[in-house]
Amino acid sequence: MKHFYRTHALPDVILSEADAFFPTIGMKQMSALSRARTYEGVVGEPEERVTLSLTVKMEGGHYTFVEASSTAAGESRLDRNIKKFFVRIHKHDDARHATNAAF
Repeated sequence: MKHFYRTHALPDVILSEADAFFPTIGMKQMSALSRARTYEGVVGEPEERVTLSLTVKMEGGHYTFVEASSTAAGESRLDRNIKKFFVRIHKHDDARHATNAAF
C-alpha cells in the first residue's frame, strides 16, 4: 500500500521524526539514506514481517513530498501507523492541531 503527504516541514525533520516514531511500533531501521529510510519488523495480528520504505523530496520549492510504501496487504496495522506518523508531521507544521484519532 502506498501513502503520501505534502508538508512544509524540511526533509531532515521528517526523517528524524520517522527515526523516532517507527521503532516504537516494532520496526527496525534497515537502511538510512539522505532522503530515504527502510524499516522492517512485525506489526499487528496476525504477526507478519513487513517492510516500510519512506522517501522524502522537495517539491515546488516550499513543499516536501513524503511517500510511504508498505509490503503489508490491505489496510494493515502498519498502514494505520503510517497515518499516525503523518498526523505527527502535520502537528509539527501546526502545533495548534488537536489529534482526534477515531481508531
